[in-house]
Amino acid sequence: MTNLAHEAWFNDPALKRVFSLLNADGGEGRVVGGAVRNSLMGLGVSDIDVATTLTPDVVIERARAAGIKAVPTGVEHGTVTLVIDRKPFEVTTLRADVETDGRRATVAFSTDWQTDAERRDLTINALYVGESGEVVDLVGGLADIEKRNIRFIGDAATRIKEDYLRILRFFRFFAYYGSGRPDADGLRAAAAARSKLATLSAERVWSEMRKLLSAEDPGRALLWMRTVGALTEILPETEKWGIDAIPALVATEKALRWTPDPLLRLASIVPPDAKRLEAMAARLKLANAEAAVFKAWANAAPINDEMSMAAFDRLLYRNSAEGITTRLRLALAVARGKAEGDMAEMARSARLNRLLDHANAWVKPSFPVNGGDVMAAGIAAGRQVGETLAALEHQWVEENFASDRATLLARLSDRVK
Repeated sequence: MTNLAHEAWFNDPALKRVFSLLNADGGEGRVVGGAVRNSLMGLGVSDIDVATTLTPDVVIERARAAGIKAVPTGVEHGTVTLVIDRKPFEVTTLRADVETDGRRATVAFSTDWQTDAERRDLTINALYVGESGEVVDLVGGLADIEKRNIRFIGDAATRIKEDYLRILRFFRFFAYYGSGRPDADGLRAAAAARSKLATLSAERVWSEMRKLLSAEDPGRALLWMRTVGALTEILPETEKWGIDAIPALVATEKALRWTPDPLLRLASIVPPDAKRLEAMAARLKLANAEAAVFKAWANAAPINDEMSMAAFDRLLYRNSAEGITTRLRLALAVARGKAEGDMAEMARSARLNRLLDHANAWVKPSFPVNGGDVMAAGIAAGRQVGETLAALEHQWVEENFASDRATLLARLSDRVK
């Protein structure tokens, strides 16, 4: 018998109040999902979700009577958020699927724990813990956790047909929790239904992929996604570019203690083509800041790792520093991946690392002359103002930003004589 009563999160007084609220007068509540899974795997627990036999209106009524804040965050789907000691607990009524169309489900409330478990996606996500701390396993999730096996509940094709996003969730959970080879039935079902990924909203697809790319090492999951054709369905840009850069990038992140960056990892598996990346950002509906990362990277000038620091400063000034940094990180990861036993690549890695450190600390200098100064010197408003200012700035950059405002104004005065 597996019991989690000793776990610190389980003994939180706030959670105890949730149990007391739900378990009175014939009701029952159990923690479900990620908190149980992570606790059994020795991982950290953050959000705590609770399943209950009580309907949302009863949960709200009981909470108000007990002086507990209840927020109807999704009552049509059975979810009420209880806030105790500033901690949110999502409480959801047991459900049965009435109708599904591959994107959303119509549900009916239930009191049957087996039915509720069987409507979930993966066995490791359908484990419950009651007030005693005993783990309740209705779908074989404990054995899968022990083997780190990511497996759909029941028939994989049926689970996927209920919501095609589960294809991506299958690979995302494999990236975080899986070991060895993914479940064969899951792979076959994902391959067969991969074209249905096109029916999902871009927001849902990118949200899942962002999470997958944030895993400590998403390499194996991406490999299997590519093998079954799912990766090409959602990221056709990767088809001829490949995912070979991922292992070296992950190794570099660990060695240099970089925080895993899903955008950098995505950049490593798509070509730096501005038009294609713009189309990708639009298709996936990336946030403006995310799209800007890819635009800056694609438009950044190539970097010669043997250039002088003065030349590198000029490059940084004339390009997006973020785009240059992205190029450097990717190039450094590639060089480090080739460096073992290769003295030339080891030297290249050292040079790239030096440039990266410099770029990270670099502060863009401010050009000390503006259009008003040009007009004050006697040049009438119009195109010539911009041309004169650009020529002055170009010379200032080429001199490595050495000239001060007084020198530039004197130079400007000489130009208009």
